Amino acid sequence: MKTISIDIETFSSVDLTKAGVYRYAESLDFEILLFAYAIDGGEVEVVDVACGERIPKDIIDALTDKNVRKFAFNAQFERVCLSRFLGMGNGEYISPDSWYCTMVWSATLGLPLSLEKVGAVLGLEKQKLTVGKDLIRYFCKPCEPTAINGGRRRNHPYHAYDKWAQFKEYNKRDVETEMQIQARLGAFPVSDTEWDNYHLDQRINDYGIALDTDFVDHAIACDAVTTTKNTERTKALTGVDNPNSPAQLKAWLVEQGQTIENLSKAEVARLLKDASGNVEEILRLRQELAKSSIKKYVAMKTVVNADDRARGLIQFYGAARTGRFSGRNIQVQNLPQNHLDDLPKAREMVRNEACTAIEETYGNIPNVLSELIRTAFVPKEGHRFIVSDFSAIEARVLAWYAGEAWRLDVFREGGDIYCASASQMFGIPVVKNGVNGHLRQKGKIAELALGYGGSVGALKAMGAVAMGIKEDELQGLVTAWRGANPNITKFWWKVDRAVKYVVANKASYECYGLTFSYEKGILFIRLPSGRRLAYVRPRMGVNGFGGECVTYEGVGASKKWERIESYGPKFVENIVQATARDILVEAMQRLYKKSFAITMHVHDEVVLEVPFGVSNVKECCQVMSINPEWAQGLPLNAEGYECEFYKKE
Repeated sequence: MKTISIDIETFSSVDLTKAGVYRYAESLDFEILLFAYAIDGGEVEVVDVACGERIPKDIIDALTDKNVRKFAFNAQFERVCLSRFLGMGNGEYISPDSWYCTMVWSATLGLPLSLEKVGAVLGLEKQKLTVGKDLIRYFCKPCEPTAINGGRRRNHPYHAYDKWAQFKEYNKRDVETEMQIQARLGAFPVSDTEWDNYHLDQRINDYGIALDTDFVDHAIACDAVTTTKNTERTKALTGVDNPNSPAQLKAWLVEQGQTIENLSKAEVARLLKDASGNVEEILRLRQELAKSSIKKYVAMKTVVNADDRARGLIQFYGAARTGRFSGRNIQVQNLPQNHLDDLPKAREMVRNEACTAIEETYGNIPNVLSELIRTAFVPKEGHRFIVSDFSAIEARVLAWYAGEAWRLDVFREGGDIYCASASQMFGIPVVKNGVNGHLRQKGKIAELALGYGGSVGALKAMGAVAMGIKEDELQGLVTAWRGANPNITKFWWKVDRAVKYVVANKASYECYGLTFSYEKGILFIRLPSGRRLAYVRPRMGVNGFGGECVTYEGVGASKKWERIESYGPKFVENIVQATARDILVEAMQRLYKKSFAITMHVHDEVVLEVPFGVSNVKECCQVMSINPEWAQGLPLNAEGYECEFYKKE
């Protein structure tokens, strides 16, 4: 036995979509119902575990045999669930090192993170059976007790043998589909390096991060007090029955003479600029009631395991076009920032549920709870966090690719890129809080908005007008930034021409250390790291302005598989972000080999759980700042700090 392809069907009363697989498999009523497998690409066998059949011993042994390669679509689910099946304790899981994920393999080629959708895109002969959702709902989840079903809370095979037979076929088909995907993708294997990165990701997810569950409970209680108070106040002022109803509140505002399209965050903020009296108070109450940050506290309660650690928060290759990580469950990739001066004091107030004191000290409770979300992540006893973050990594990588010498010098010398950019744009010295310091803000907004071909619209989206920059100045900023960065501008359009040439001629092209090629209906961009970005079924098209462009198929903004229009600066954005990602994973591999426990990472930042008296911030940042062999000359820098709970310094 060299390989085994696996798919399982399971039952648990825990909601998998909200709690994640680690909490799901921890449920006391968790069990495996069906186990389908195929050895070395042979016939698929289905073991009916729910009806008393036993998984063969050689298959059980293979699950932990490092010499047998295990394949599954979203292999984390099978591996974690089978760890529980094998009787492993909380926090113990089958080693991921001999497990390979067909979903990740698909993602490396720009395909969806769904077995059904991958099958459809590839046009497989044996695709995932569409009856699966109904069967999973019937057998894998608790059911509502009714008079018709005799008041039962769960459906067993003997309640519907015909459906059970269908379910076994569904289980078998999933393995067949997975093996077809492996065969179809065989021409584009995932590198050993990338599988190593996947295995490290799985170890990080298995390790998880501790939560201060006591603090989380009190945060939820404080929010409940505030919500009740604000709801009653809104009712008293408006007379509406349901203050959480956008339609009812909108109708009241219209009666007060307000012109309003919806109650979105941006629209409420717009109305507040000129509001007064009851209208102003209602809009501010609406802001507080609509604050979504409390949902993360609820998610923490839902996800956390019995040992008070949250696991499975990071999705490997979650962003298909760059290979960057994405968040799951608690969504740590979009945590609110913290700006409170005294975080320990604010945390203690929440822990004591001192709602009145919080309001008197900080203004309102929802904002405080929002800023304290990060602090709910804590190191285990006897440890502290060391947080290390790459400084301006995308700006550095972009300058490195383009050869924008003045920018590289700024980074090497530890200068302020916003001041340097403003100085380059306007031809005069700009010093933070010094000579011409007022121009730094313009340099900052230009840096944040214009690196990937952005124009006036990008400046507005980044908040330039709200920051006080006049609208008639915006085009001048765009022109000045591009004039100050001629090599970056050249880089955009060189990549644009390279992509068009390759797609139109089905040929290869090299520039800037990148290799563009067309193979078997896929546009590839090979990065200096050796990893390739993939764009499925590219072809020449016409953009919204009537010009020539390249389009390809992928998951678009609508979350559906569709044809996507792109151009040079957008491809450059993918290239830069993907390169930053490769730098991050190499740094994490170095940290892991030095026995640093990576408990979480967010964007370009790693969070390490380190015993007191062991290692220091400087050592971690030095490890992070080592250039990969393929990125010589890139001025990397990492900065860090210690903390007793997670926060943003």
